[in-house]
Order: sequence, then C-alpha cells, then structure tokens
Amino acid sequence: MTTIKTDLSVVLLCYRSEDAILSYVEELKTCLTELNIEWEIILIGNYIAGSNDRTPEIAKTIAAQDPRINALTKEKKGMMGWDMKSGFESVSGKVIAVTDGDGQFPLADVGRVYRKLVDEDLDMVKTYRIKRGDGWYRRTLSIIYNTIFHIFFPGISCHDVNSKPKIFKADALQKMDLLSDDWFIDAEIMIQARRLKLNYSEISTQFTKLDSRKSFVKPGAITEFIVNMILYRLKEFVFLLKK
Repeated sequence: MTTIKTDLSVVLLCYRSEDAILSYVEELKTCLTELNIEWEIILIGNYIAGSNDRTPEIAKTIAAQDPRINALTKEKKGMMGWDMKSGFESVSGKVIAVTDGDGQFPLADVGRVYRKLVDEDLDMVKTYRIKRGDGWYRRTLSIIYNTIFHIFFPGISCHDVNSKPKIFKADALQKMDLLSDDWFIDAEIMIQARRLKLNYSEISTQFTKLDSRKSFVKPGAITEFIVNMILYRLKEFVFLLKK
C-alpha cells in the first residue's frame, strides 16, 4: 500500500467489463460523493495476453479524466485473486473496499458497508446475498461451495463467502498475508479474518443477473475450491501447531 492520504479506496474488479464500466464508475462516483469523504477508485483492467479485451484502454481513458481514479492494466499472471491483490498494493486509503465491476452487486453497497464499518468501529464488513437473479446454475454452485466451506472451516460466521463488497480498515488488511491468485481469494480472506480474530459483520444485498457476458465461473471451479480448501485446512492445522 502507498502512503495513506484518502479516507476510502475502492478496488473495482473490471476484467472484461469493457464499455459497461463507464456507467458503473459514474454510479460508484455518485455513491462516494454522497459519503462526503476523500476517496479514490482503482480500476483493475488487467488482461490476458492475446485477447481482444478493450477494458484496459477504456479504464485508462476513464482514469485520465479524473485524478481520483487510477487504472491498473497489466498482463494477467493469475485470475481474480491476482487482480485483487494488485489493487490492494496500489491503494492509499485508511479504509479499503473491493467489489466487482460487472454490475451484479449494487455499487451503492460500497457506501452501506463503509458506514457500518465506521459507525460500529469494525475491522471488516461484507455483504451476503439474500436474493439472486443469476439463475439456478450459479445459485446451486454457491450453495454447494458455502456448504463445503463451512464443513472444512466450522465456526466462521459468514453466510456467503464470495459476496461483495468487502471492506477493511487498512491495518486489518495489512495483517492478512493473502496468497491466492485464483477464485479462492474470497474464502482466504474469511479464513484469515478468523485466524486474526478480526471484528467483522455482514449486511444483506441483492445480486442481479449478468446480461453483458457469460459467467467466468465454470463447473471445474468446484474442484478448484475443494482442492484449495483441503490445502488451507492443512495450513490451519500447521498454524495451530505452531502456536
């Protein structure tokens, strides 16, 4: 993280969002302005080499028009976890939020989790989805994933591991040694929040259908999640043995 100079940094994950991020950024700016704080937005427009993804150039254009917005447009060396960590390394806020830039999570939720974190002096706040418009396939994957997660990591008070936005005090995020470069990053955050005994809470949200593109979550993601959960369960045993 860079030297702290703003109240809130928002990492917006924009992979392959292309033109859609134009309206999302305007919506987010409106939300942040209503908070009456100093803020910055980090647009994560990282790309896969050889793809025709226009997101990097669009992100750069948006950033050039507002000094409070920065664009990261690197060739990808991982998936969502790698993108998220690259954003965390570039923030300067006392509080850091991360959310998806595809329009499925209401961007107004950034303001809601920020207010809860500040008003209740929490280390971390996240959302959980009480209504989903993304179809039976994604809902089924989510149910399976969250069920398996709580079997492997009982006692973690979390309704919905992958829901966003997630928001942290800067010092709480700095204590996390996040390693995941893939989709497991959300789960790793919750595992480390328990390990660090962070004071966190959840608020409900609604998740809308994604019409602009197909989901990046494939059936093989469940296998990937299970393998990661086994590995991280073993890491937790090692951590407890060292205490």
